[in-house]
Amino acid sequence: MEDGRRCRWGTRQTERTHCLSVDIRGRHAGGRQLKATPQMMDTSPQIEIIPCKVCGDKSSGVHYGVITCEGCKGFFRRSQSSVVNYQCPRNKQCVVDRVNRNRCQYCRLQKCLKLGMSRDGK
Repeated sequence: MEDGRRCRWGTRQTERTHCLSVDIRGRHAGGRQLKATPQMMDTSPQIEIIPCKVCGDKSSGVHYGVITCEGCKGFFRRSQSSVVNYQCPRNKQCVVDRVNRNRCQYCRLQKCLKLGMSRDGK
């Protein structure tokens, strides 16, 4: 892959324009050579972005037991590190999404807890 090209998943590049079919463990599977297509040469990352379970922003991993973004991870950490007494000004039914997540700390923390976030991360 010296020239930056990639084969599609399940194949391995052996020459400039050919790919070998490989099985899930990366072993050669049958010796078939495939003609490389433009889709196989795509160099963009093939990583699926999983949304934060709290606000829907791009997640960065599992934090405190739930898939969250860095913002919700930090919010939950700060909420647990000291005694907090958040109040909801809107009947405890606020929308917690990427745009509105900072408007109501009470509802955001309740959503974190409802989803299973805990200091232990279990």
